[in-house]
Amino acid sequence: MRTELSIVAAPGLLPRIDAVGGLAGRHTGADTVHLIGTAATPLGGDELDIRIVVRPGARLVVRSVAATIALPSAVTPRSSARWYFEVGTGGELDFDPEPTIVAGGADHHMVTTVVLAVDARLRLRERVQLGRSGEDGGGWRGDLVADVAEVPLLRHRLELGAGAAADDRLDAPRAIDSELVYPDDRPAWVGGLDAVRLPLAAGGSLATRTSARLLTPVAVG
Repeated sequence: MRTELSIVAAPGLLPRIDAVGGLAGRHTGADTVHLIGTAATPLGGDELDIRIVVRPGARLVVRSVAATIALPSAVTPRSSARWYFEVGTGGELDFDPEPTIVAGGADHHMVTTVVLAVDARLRLRERVQLGRSGEDGGGWRGDLVADVAEVPLLRHRLELGAGAAADDRLDAPRAIDSELVYPDDRPAWVGGLDAVRLPLAAGGSLATRTSARLLTPVAVG
């Protein structure tokens, strides 16, 4: 199945939502949209294409009502999602959905593209867990490409599970919590061996925490 979802926020208007396939959006506030699954997706072979645009001067908050579960199909374990975020001059986007759970035997790939105006504001959070309760295996890869006014902000790839370069069956992370914030002038921060926040040369920061299981919410830094 192919899923296409577009959310466009403009000043003084409810965000416009257009959806086809297994994912939809619902207005839950003047500037808030919750993502809602309308069918079991992503299954192996499914493609998701999500576009979220914040026009100049607008504000948008995006959440979800439940976790996303990636499952293998009888044909292939791999599913894919492409996310595109654009925030215009003076715009603000706060994106923090529930986690993506990659079931045992599934392989989910995500490509996220972010385009920001110089004075835009962004908080983009991504949480991934390999395996449901009692499961192991599965794989996930996430590519993040972010630019500010045509200046590269971030080129980043994370991998978990089967096929990952750092995968170790004895002691390897199976969960990740990542947050891109722009602008952000906080200094670098390290929390033990599995959590770090790094300032970016073009402004903003990237915080990453890895673990065996997703943790209950804890402030990073």
